[in-house]
Amino acid sequence: MYPDDLSQTLQKGFRVTLGATASLLEAIQDPENSSQKFSALGNDVNRLTEELEVKGETTEREARLFVDSLLSQMPNPFTSSASEPEVSTITTVASPVVNTSVQSDLEALTQELAEIRQEIESLKGQD
Repeated sequence: MYPDDLSQTLQKGFRVTLGATASLLEAIQDPENSSQKFSALGNDVNRLTEELEVKGETTEREARLFVDSLLSQMPNPFTSSASEPEVSTITTVASPVVNTSVQSDLEALTQELAEIRQEIESLKGQD
């Protein structure tokens, strides 16, 4: 198999898959119309593949145009309007925030832990 044949086969496979996905979405949206269309195709796999490839090619073209239109609306971040970029520096100072209720709860829990440890040590001593 030549490289050109391989790339064409891969591209055809991609388009058939894309067409099948688009047809599936259409089938979900309008089941009657899609069932009529696929029943008209019958069991002819080659014709079905061709239909899906054409649908995939159309979908690919529409998607490419959509993405291109989105990209043309976005500003290009690599072109600068000024010759030198501005550098801004922000200086911040971190200061600890102490919540008094949390601090008192922490002290109470620490005291409770100390009492529990003493009680455990005294129970160990009784054994």
